[in-house]
Amino acid sequence: MQQADVLASLLLKKHITVTTAESATAGMIASLLADTPGMSECMKEAFVTYSEETKKKRLGVKQETLDKYTVYSHEVAAEMAEGARRASGADLALSVTGIAGPGGGTKSQPVGLTYIGAAFKDTVVTRKYIFSGDRTMIRRKAARMALMLGITMIINEKEKS
Repeated sequence: MQQADVLASLLLKKHITVTTAESATAGMIASLLADTPGMSECMKEAFVTYSEETKKKRLGVKQETLDKYTVYSHEVAAEMAEGARRASGADLALSVTGIAGPGGGTKSQPVGLTYIGAAFKDTVVTRKYIFSGDRTMIRRKAARMALMLGITMIINEKEKS
């Protein structure tokens, strides 16, 4: 996957460490990055946190956030990314929470709804998507967009310097 190669190259070149906090993608982002030789220099760890309980326990997602916004929200994606960065000590953390399907969707939160977060240095951003396709396609699209967000965060930081 091209996005993984680009992000891995940036991480290695700039000596930036990375971690992931994945729900709907179930470790796919970390797996794609790990395909690049040398990633052991940059990859801190990867969290697969499917349940709300593990999001709270491992990443520090607040129960109040889950209650107010639901697990599929900008706020939870942001807390997942911040929590993963803090727990691992990585420079960059990428997070994904969403509904990959085929079940689990509702009218207000349809299958394909995905929130992606990135925490890099002092900046946290999130993006909302509604992907189409089957479960595998939705997961792949979400992983690609998370990788792209990581690339964007690093490039934008470079431009600020």
